Amino acid sequence: MSTFLVFLLFALGLALIIKGGDWFVGAAAWIAAVSGIPQFVIGATIVSIATTMPEIIVSAMAASQGSVAMATGNAIGSVTANTGMILAISIIFMPVAIDRKRYLPKSLIFFLAIILLWAFSLSGTLTMIASVVILLVFVFFIGENVYDAKKHAGEGQETAAAVSRDKKTVIKNIIFFILGAAGLVIGSRLLVDNGTVIATDILHIDERIVSLTMVAVGTSLPELVTTISAIVKKQSSLSVGNIVGANIIDMLLILPVCSFVSGGSLPVEQSTIWIDMPITFAVAFITLVPALITKKFHRWQGILSLLVYAGYVVYLCIGA
Repeated sequence: MSTFLVFLLFALGLALIIKGGDWFVGAAAWIAAVSGIPQFVIGATIVSIATTMPEIIVSAMAASQGSVAMATGNAIGSVTANTGMILAISIIFMPVAIDRKRYLPKSLIFFLAIILLWAFSLSGTLTMIASVVILLVFVFFIGENVYDAKKHAGEGQETAAAVSRDKKTVIKNIIFFILGAAGLVIGSRLLVDNGTVIATDILHIDERIVSLTMVAVGTSLPELVTTISAIVKKQSSLSVGNIVGANIIDMLLILPVCSFVSGGSLPVEQSTIWIDMPITFAVAFITLVPALITKKFHRWQGILSLLVYAGYVVYLCIGA
């Protein structure tokens, strides 16, 4: 493949992600308004599942091809990027008040996911039994969201009544939602694949560094674009819900799926166990726990989390 074509496909991927994210957030916000379901719940379920598709696709393909380090690195690295970079950006620009009762269950599930994955990986292998247990927690997460949606469905009825539901608007938003999700997934794949070629074949950057940074950040771009679009559209709950939900899905779904794809067990490197996962827990603690205590996000949380993540990336590039 020519260098020109590689850069062209890289630019096309970026364009698809940017436009897809704009369409996707707009349609998701409309769905939340029409249904009366809180934006946080919509963000933690529908939006999160769609924006985590790049991580699922890349990790599953890597595991099926025997690249287990790429599979685990992408999954854990994406969660760290989502929290330490993307959620941090959201907090810095929108340090909003939160409803503790609504945020607490999903935050606890997120921390439980990190701890479970770490504990099950201590032996150096994620086994079939461990994967099944983790998947059961994922099923519980989906059930909790369904319960939350039913419990709070009436809260947005006044807003829902004011939102247009004519046939043309419904069709337009459904199309934008599907096209936006497709743009995020396809764009991310083009960006990651061609960005990796640019890094390894053209710029001659070590492949390990690429897998720990570019691939993880690249597959997290849908969350980043969704967050930026949500900031512009002032949909803060959608943004935070998307990131928390995406992180839970990454932790509870991707690695168990990779374990099944790779034959029932997934090797986990010691550096992932003792460096990557603790950093993931640290940035999650910084961004979520103070907000749960004070019922408000603070800019210092975003700044501190971003600094920790930046230090982590520097360590990977220089000290790892």
